[in-house]
Amino acid sequence: MESLEELGSPKEVWDYFYKITKIPRCSQNEDQIRNFIKTEAEKYDFSTEVDQAKNIVVRIRSDSNSSEKKLKIVLQSHMDMVCEKKGDSPHDFSKDSLKLKIIEINNEKWLTADGTSLGADNGVGIAYQLALMKKIYNSESNFSPLEFDLLFTASEERHPFGVTLMDKNLIDGDYLINLDGENEDVFIIGAAGGIICKSKVKINRISLDPDVVNLIPLKISIAGLIGGHSGMDINKGRANAIKLLTQILWKLNRDYDLYINSIEGGNAMNSIPRESQSIIFVNLQKYNNIIQDITEITEKFKKNFNDIEIDLTVNVDKLDNFKETSVFPENIKNTLLDLLYIYPSGPISFHPKDKDLIFTSTNLGIIKSTKDLIEIQFFHRSLSTYELEIIDEKISLLFRYFNSEWEVKQLDKLPCWTPDYNSNIVKTATKTYKDLFKKDIQIQAVHAGCECGEFKQYYPDLEMITIGPTIKDVHSPDERLKIDSVNTIWNFLIELIKNLTQN
Repeated sequence: MESLEELGSPKEVWDYFYKITKIPRCSQNEDQIRNFIKTEAEKYDFSTEVDQAKNIVVRIRSDSNSSEKKLKIVLQSHMDMVCEKKGDSPHDFSKDSLKLKIIEINNEKWLTADGTSLGADNGVGIAYQLALMKKIYNSESNFSPLEFDLLFTASEERHPFGVTLMDKNLIDGDYLINLDGENEDVFIIGAAGGIICKSKVKINRISLDPDVVNLIPLKISIAGLIGGHSGMDINKGRANAIKLLTQILWKLNRDYDLYINSIEGGNAMNSIPRESQSIIFVNLQKYNNIIQDITEITEKFKKNFNDIEIDLTVNVDKLDNFKETSVFPENIKNTLLDLLYIYPSGPISFHPKDKDLIFTSTNLGIIKSTKDLIEIQFFHRSLSTYELEIIDEKISLLFRYFNSEWEVKQLDKLPCWTPDYNSNIVKTATKTYKDLFKKDIQIQAVHAGCECGEFKQYYPDLEMITIGPTIKDVHSPDERLKIDSVNTIWNFLIELIKNLTQN
């Protein structure tokens, strides 16, 4: 991208978004973006506060001495982003700026990043807040009598530690507008709860007999998958790289003598895994048969995911210089492959009243092996607290059924956000959108985690809504932001705030 002018309006929002893309902000590495927000706010004489969970709030208070009751609105986004990149990308998320580029799809312009995730989730929300702050400072708005808390939460993408551990006195408001939406013509008023889990088992590796010269090491790699958000994209038929790798290993283990040295896959529990790999040992005399079997399985993958996973690749490499001879013990290998093969990663059920809305799902997000440990991480979601508990119990039972030594632990539990279709903010937002754009807005609950669930727990009277521009393929290197939708939501946000003060 040669110039910010290519992005058009709103200039102040794009200016901030561009600056944000220059700042490293992977989950739990948010000091630089937090300092940027603090510096910007104090530059315009607004007070800030950082709590023990490292959330930051910018407080905008009215100078008016009027006794008239002041409406209080909380605008909220999260500071971190999911850092995903293509396998051949040299990008270093700890220090490199994102390389922005504009692409055109079906005569619509989109902003994306070269080889990496874009961080529009939730970088655009941050940009909206800072642009609004600057607009208020420059007296370019007539929101009075009105006060704002601009809340920027920490570590939403890994675990929502920021909002979970937030000082409950950090904000005060009548309404909360969450800026983490991903569709310009959809408002979110409810979201699934979730349970984030980690399972591990200790392994006592065995060493292969050096005299068994017929064994050769191979590296099997799955790559080129789309991936995506484990809630919003879980029903789109996309492949899970860990599950594909498991199918290959399970079938080879059934038909041949197979030894596993390592298995790895996925980068985040809330992303559908795009890549996976395993180093195995097989009999040299069976090598040609094994390659033929893998080729046949790969063709079945491509046929099954035709028109979806068009860049799917399965590579098998001989590791001539591989010196490591330790492998998983037989019982661990067999139970691991059986467990992964059966694990039901994907949608479990759909909403009883809305057949297009996923009700319950689970995502097999990460697997990794070390010298003495195998660890698996997964993420359950449901719009029902009861159903969430059931899927958690079933998956925990699955692990223990295969091997009682598997330890299953909940890392976090996210509450459901039950929709309120009759709240004032929903009614006002619906009317505002219709008046501005002469068409109806879609009101939805979504199968994805949202910090609003936590907010509702702590502030039961707080009316909330989630809005945002159109973003596709979040949590993946194909993430893209529809350029003109940024202006649509900006104009709507300004008008919504004005209308809330009149109701």
